[in-house]
Amino acid sequence: MTTVNPEIPAYARGYENWPARVGYTTGESQPAWPREKRAREGSPNVVVVFMDDMGYSDIGAFGSEIDTPTLDAVADEGVRLTNYHTTPVCSPARAALMTGINAHRAGYASVANSDPGLPNLRLELGDDVQTLPEVLQHHGYATFGVGKWHLVRDANINAAGDKSCWPLQRGFDSYYGTLEGCNSFFHPNQLVRDNTVVELDETPEGYYLTDDYTDQALKMITGLRANDSRKPFFLYFAHTAMHGPLGAKDVDIAKYKGRYDAGWDVLREERHARQIELGVFPEGTPVPPRNPEPFNDVPAWDTLSQDEKERYARYMEVYAAMVDSVDQSLARILDTLEKLGERENTIVIFTSDNGGTAEGGLEGTRSYFSRFAHVPGLPADWVADVERPLDVIGGPQSMVHYPRGWGMVSNTPFRLYKGQAFEGGIRVPFLLSWPAGLERAEGDAGVRKQYAHVTDILPTVLDLVGVEHPYRRHNVETKEIDGSSFAPVARDGSHPSTHPAQYTEFMGHRAFTENGWKAVTLHPPGFPYSDAEWQLYHLDGDPAETTNLAAEHPGKVAELARKWEEAAWANTVFPLVGGNPGDSRFATLAARRPAEEELARPVTLLPGTPRLERYRSHALIAYRAFEIVIDVTCAPGDQGVLVAHGDQGGGYSVYVEDGRIQVAWNAYGEMTFLDGGPLTPGRHTVTVSSTPDLEFRCDLRLAVDGVEVASTDKLWMLVGMAPFSGITVGANRGGPVHWDLYERHGSFPFTGDLHTVRYEPGQQADYDPGLQSAIAWEAAVFYD
Repeated sequence: MTTVNPEIPAYARGYENWPARVGYTTGESQPAWPREKRAREGSPNVVVVFMDDMGYSDIGAFGSEIDTPTLDAVADEGVRLTNYHTTPVCSPARAALMTGINAHRAGYASVANSDPGLPNLRLELGDDVQTLPEVLQHHGYATFGVGKWHLVRDANINAAGDKSCWPLQRGFDSYYGTLEGCNSFFHPNQLVRDNTVVELDETPEGYYLTDDYTDQALKMITGLRANDSRKPFFLYFAHTAMHGPLGAKDVDIAKYKGRYDAGWDVLREERHARQIELGVFPEGTPVPPRNPEPFNDVPAWDTLSQDEKERYARYMEVYAAMVDSVDQSLARILDTLEKLGERENTIVIFTSDNGGTAEGGLEGTRSYFSRFAHVPGLPADWVADVERPLDVIGGPQSMVHYPRGWGMVSNTPFRLYKGQAFEGGIRVPFLLSWPAGLERAEGDAGVRKQYAHVTDILPTVLDLVGVEHPYRRHNVETKEIDGSSFAPVARDGSHPSTHPAQYTEFMGHRAFTENGWKAVTLHPPGFPYSDAEWQLYHLDGDPAETTNLAAEHPGKVAELARKWEEAAWANTVFPLVGGNPGDSRFATLAARRPAEEELARPVTLLPGTPRLERYRSHALIAYRAFEIVIDVTCAPGDQGVLVAHGDQGGGYSVYVEDGRIQVAWNAYGEMTFLDGGPLTPGRHTVTVSSTPDLEFRCDLRLAVDGVEVASTDKLWMLVGMAPFSGITVGANRGGPVHWDLYERHGSFPFTGDLHTVRYEPGQQADYDPGLQSAIAWEAAVFYD
């Protein structure tokens, strides 16, 4: 008979001979399991809310009129960093935040939508860099990621792509969001849960992306607490807002009706006055005039027509509603932490990836993907703003962005926008609070004017939670980080900056900031780089860069320009991309690696095939002839979508309705229809073909069993990032290409027998940027 020792816990019985290996000794309470890691008892939770394209003045604590009570409360209980800087665009900022390493050295000189083969444009997180969630996971934190990632090369977002840079492989226990740079707020083109694409037959009624993200974040937090009462968590909540295309709920838009009728000149003055009142800037801080630079200029509001004023005000009402929605989202998260008794011991960080944008152009747009088509050679009659009714702007039937005059307001009081090295592009709001661990001294208003940088977030979080960077990942020694903890500044407003000098570069725009001085260029694309480009500003007294001191201090200009170049060599900034094409044979961002040719090979899709990802789908039709061959059997009364590609931002759909075979072509909101007549019962081969024409136009032909039944020509080609939603067979899942059809039938699944849908990509157009890049590459190799 076996004798049971009652002093040994039940879970350890049978392992009496394992004490040295497991850590048990008779009578001890349960210790940690061998592979279990726990953070220190009482370690704080960390919530990082990372905005997209939000300007410096867009929240109440930085001067905005938008209703942001939750963020204002975070500012009141914590600190505001009024001299915090980021990178000019999003992927580099995300890489810098995640790794603490300067963006170029981390491999992200630009956004993750190119692949020219440069060390600074790998657009992949290397094995020798460690992310913030990986470090915190190493120290026992639960790690949750929600929202926009944009650190995966677009060629790897598809189901067969390498997943080594997907969120779960970079330190997150759970992830829900979009790997892309932007998305529709009503019908997302693609959402990923962990390592799997989320498939929905129908988008739920009333769906809104920010609310969905928030729901998922709350499930992660409450799910953790239901199973572990002590484990601290890290939540990275990366909003797709405020990136275009803009979209908001009707109830939130209505709240701001009429608020922006006074126009951007008045709103900018009002915001700056509030900034001085709040102590963000001292009395007398100069404000530059409306941005006057060519292609960045803003007209006086009073010079606009009444129609323009009404439409432009509506754009900003939508934008304000989105900011309001973000504040509501954070309120829900903090309320949940309050209910769990963890609000006081939670570090909250709120900031943006870059400044407000000018990508809506001078007049804004109701057709975002035609305005966003940054393709060389677009003809003069290219339509970058397809008309839509005023009341649909900001809703699910439109893809919109505000005029750059509102981007100027977002960046109050600074000059210029996202993508540039002036303060408007790189200086953004920053809030930090931790009620239980970061108390302010009496009389301290919490305003911190010391310089800080996005690379400082990782070391600051580690400093505050009290853990060290292991500098090893998968037994590989990792790169030293570039950032410095600004926790001392947060605790003591008189502490000097922990990050006194920093370089900036994007698309040839350069800057170097040191101890309040800044040398900066606004580089015109296509022109040689020149030392004469450098401007000089003393930010301590002129934060908005109103007075160029270069002529008065040539020695300081030369000093900072030299330091920029030293930093550029140390951070693999060279070769500069996007400047003078003669500077480097690598100067084009259109270059792609040969392996991507697989994405443009013919493919047969079966019913039930998950929706193809945007970039993979686009490779089948982009700048080229293509043919879609559909093998289908119809019985009387059968109807539905055979194949759809795109959404309200642009695309096409082939469908049967009321017995007739039809094609809808959505050119960024401008609809064209082909009616092929009745599709008789039986088995048929339906063929849709297109051939590129000159100047980004194409024809469209519909045939049934080899006989052409309808055609048209001179359609605008779908270029850039359109169609944004990928290919679906047997239904129009996701964003609807044809809105009226969607209102009648929803996703409209085909009721007949759809056998196959085959894509046959054809010859590329001469103006295909990828083809031009390949030719340039081959010529460069030949002449080398």
